[in-house]
Amino acid sequence: MAKNTTSRPASKGTRTKAPARKRSACKPRSKRWGGRLLGMTLVGLLLLSGITAAYCVYLDQIIADKFEGQRWHLPAQIYARPMAIYPGAPITHAQLKQELALLGYRNTGHPQREGEFAVAKERVELYKRAYDGPGGFEPAQKVMITFSNNRVSRLQRSSDGRDLGFVHLEALLLDRIVAGDREDRLFIPREQIPESLVNALLRTEDREFYHHHGVAPLAIARALVVNLKAGRTVQGGSTLTQQLAKNFFLTRERSLWRKVREALMALIIDYRYDKDTILEAYLNEVYMGQDGSIGVHGVGLAARFYFHRPIEELTIGQQATLVAMIKGPSYYNPWRFPDRVAQRRDLVLKLMLEEGLISRAQYQQAAGQGLGVRSAKSRQRHRVPAFMQQVRQELASRYGPQTLKRSGLKIYTTLDPLAQRAAESAVSQGVTQLSRDRKDDRLQGAMVVVDRYQGGILAMVGDKDPDFKGFNRARDAYRPIGSLVKPFVYLSALAQPQAYNLATPVKDEPITLKSSGGITWSPKNNDKQYRGQVSLSEGLVRSYNVPTVNLGMNLGLEAVMQTLEDAGWREPINPVPSLLLGAMEGSPLALAQIYQTLANGGRLQQLHSVRHVLDQDNLPLAEHRERSRQALPERAVYLVNNLLTQVVARGTGHRLGQAFPGVTLAGKTGTSSDGRDAWFAGFDDRDVVITWVGRDDNGAANLYGSSAALPLYRGYLAQRDPLSLVLTPPEGTLQGYFNDRGVAVAEDCHGARAMPADAVSWPSPSGCDGAGREKNWLERMLGF
Repeated sequence: MAKNTTSRPASKGTRTKAPARKRSACKPRSKRWGGRLLGMTLVGLLLLSGITAAYCVYLDQIIADKFEGQRWHLPAQIYARPMAIYPGAPITHAQLKQELALLGYRNTGHPQREGEFAVAKERVELYKRAYDGPGGFEPAQKVMITFSNNRVSRLQRSSDGRDLGFVHLEALLLDRIVAGDREDRLFIPREQIPESLVNALLRTEDREFYHHHGVAPLAIARALVVNLKAGRTVQGGSTLTQQLAKNFFLTRERSLWRKVREALMALIIDYRYDKDTILEAYLNEVYMGQDGSIGVHGVGLAARFYFHRPIEELTIGQQATLVAMIKGPSYYNPWRFPDRVAQRRDLVLKLMLEEGLISRAQYQQAAGQGLGVRSAKSRQRHRVPAFMQQVRQELASRYGPQTLKRSGLKIYTTLDPLAQRAAESAVSQGVTQLSRDRKDDRLQGAMVVVDRYQGGILAMVGDKDPDFKGFNRARDAYRPIGSLVKPFVYLSALAQPQAYNLATPVKDEPITLKSSGGITWSPKNNDKQYRGQVSLSEGLVRSYNVPTVNLGMNLGLEAVMQTLEDAGWREPINPVPSLLLGAMEGSPLALAQIYQTLANGGRLQQLHSVRHVLDQDNLPLAEHRERSRQALPERAVYLVNNLLTQVVARGTGHRLGQAFPGVTLAGKTGTSSDGRDAWFAGFDDRDVVITWVGRDDNGAANLYGSSAALPLYRGYLAQRDPLSLVLTPPEGTLQGYFNDRGVAVAEDCHGARAMPADAVSWPSPSGCDGAGREKNWLERMLGF
């Protein structure tokens, strides 16, 4: 039988133990997760703070590198020569007015501020700007300039009438070589920015600039409310510091992350730098529009770009216009949308009035005026492509190929803006007219103008279109130089005064020369006639070919080649007889070199286009330049130059003399075979000019120097007001007397011709060489 296992009830008084429950080892779930979340938050905050701090350190280093290093790569500035004004300066009343117009001076009738002038018949009163050039600083001052006979006759200080020795106008800015970022700016230090412009900017763009710490939360909130109400972005809350951070370091991306970075950077900038430093950076960085493909940055450049004047000369209205444009230079373009710009300018002026920054009279005057911007067609970059090619080549050779990549260079060139303008007009109009007359549109032209005494290149035109940026015929077109070589053949003879003088007879008879290869050459005169013999002087004045060849062969080719080399010719010369008639190739620039040596009394001065180069601290770059030296015999040069004045007076260049009666000019025509090249070399008491006309294909064009190239020089002089040439006889020259055989004779001999001479050629002879008789008393009295 199975055992009964049914449990019995416990007896009375016996306590039954309940089974023990297992105790939990964890806290309540809510407390557990709350503590974990708090811990994770603290760790996250610490991590975020660390990352933020590290990022701020990173941003701080970026900002410091920018602000304390080179903030901008400033473009190299290329300047023309500064106009020097002094008693006796070869400047006319009209030329000074042209220069002042180029520099943006204003004819107010009563100059009271820098940049203003007034004109009377023979005088100009000028309040010249301060000028800090290579020669040192010249302060601003008011001066009175008086003119007489195409020169400055007197220079006085207006304040007390004291006579002055000289003043310089500031150099015209020709161009700015912009770096690869295509941003252009003219750095202006904070102290040179007008306070009225700064006040207008702060009142319009950032009223609390001097009170916030780089970010203005209230302004951001206010802008947010306005934008939400409008349903679009109509107002910004960024401070000037934030805008600077965005412009300096950030892209135009629109995102929350970029705004955070912008705010952080603004806080760092405001902490590290004082307000004026921030303002200076902003006013030099702010985008102000486009000059073609180049961005205009900073108010300093904007003042010149829009108003053609320095920022310190802007009126209150013009300052307000610049501030108005900052909001959107494209939207507020004064040439495209003048009414729109005027409306916002007036708003800026109203804000200034409400703030007490200007008076009501100032407000009404400024608001009632036009914008005052320059003509959109006027030049801001004076593009002179042929000359600039020369400048770049010269900078590379003299200072190194990387020179123009240096920030903030100031390059002062030799270019004379008035000479350049005259040269451009003369070539463009001259070649156009010649092409029309000859019905040949293939004709081209070039011109080089150099300083007679200093060797500076004053003007260069390399194409009938002066703005053409391609092939530069003034430098790079090498063509046969024709009769322009002849003065140097005759110079080689006159350098031997014991054997040659101006009366020395030279054969004018047919001549045939044979080369070693059996090739014969028979030169002929242009008129196909022979005169038996001519005097040395007539050979050059009439530009006869045969006498020149006979003379050159008697001298020897080596002597002529040496004379050319001494004068500065550096191109290859083939030692063949035809070189005596210019069968050697050269460019207008190469010819300008040797003619400048001739015009300068035989002193060789290397032609140059760059006068000074200063770094961004206004310190000159070191270089080595050759000094001028006496390279040709002075007395022989004087005699040749005397003959070149006769070329203009009665020889092959007589059309030039007819155009300027009473003015002494020197010149020489030149023509190559088949009229392929027409040349003219001329000089007055100031400029040496080479002109060329021909075809690029070197085709026969039936051109002559006297009718094709000379008119270009004549056109140049018509705008330049030529200075009558003064030839001072050097020591050892005198007035000599010679018979028709070139023999020195006494003054009173019958048939004696008076000619300037080297004293060696005319040693004061007392006889008549046995071939003549003394003049009788009647002949002497009548001057026969």
